[in-house]
Amino acid sequence: MTFRRDPRSDGSQRTHVHGPATSCTIRRGEVRDAAALAAFAARTFQETFAADNHPDDLRAHLTATYGVPQQSAELSDPDVITLLAETGGELVAYAQIRRKQPPPSATHAAPVELHRFYVDHRAHGTGLAATLIEAARSAAIELGGRHLWLGVWERNPRAIAFYRKSGFIDVGSTFYMVGTDRQTDRVMVAALSPTSQENCR
Repeated sequence: MTFRRDPRSDGSQRTHVHGPATSCTIRRGEVRDAAALAAFAARTFQETFAADNHPDDLRAHLTATYGVPQQSAELSDPDVITLLAETGGELVAYAQIRRKQPPPSATHAAPVELHRFYVDHRAHGTGLAATLIEAARSAAIELGGRHLWLGVWERNPRAIAFYRKSGFIDVGSTFYMVGTDRQTDRVMVAALSPTSQENCR
C-alpha cells in the first residue's frame, strides 16, 4: 500500500491511499460535509449496534447524536478534528479526534480522545482501518496529545481486537448511555510517537 500527500491551499494535506483492494483519500472534514457525515455516522452506528439495543433507545440516541446541527458544531469546533475517508467521492469511513479528559482509570499524560471511528462494512478487510487509525494518531499529536484514549463497548469484540492490534491497552472501564440504557465501555490507551506524523496526514 502506498501513500501520497498533496498540500492544499489552506495548508492542510490530503492523504491518497492506494493498494490492491482499495484506493481512497483521507481528508479533514469541513462544515459543508455535515449532512453527508450525519447520514453516514447514523447509518454506521445503526448497522453496528441495532441488533443489541432496544429500538427506542437506539432511536433516541441517533436523534440526539446525529444530524446536520450536531455534526456542523463538531466540524467547526477547534478542539475536534474529523477525518473523512472517501472512495470515488463517496464517504466510506470517518474518525473524530478531540481534546477531552479521559475517565479516572486513564492517568496518562496529555490524553486526546479517539471519539468515533467507523468504517463502512464494504471496506472491511481492505486495510483502510489501519490507515485511518494512523491518520487519527497524527491528528491527536496535532491537538497536543501524547496518548490516545478511547471507549469501546465491552460487547464489541471485533473493535476491541482491532484496537489491541493497533497498540491500545485496556486500562479500565467507563459507561456510555444509549437512550436510557447505561452500557459499559472498556477504556483503552495507546502512546503517541512524533514519528506517527510521517505516516499519514
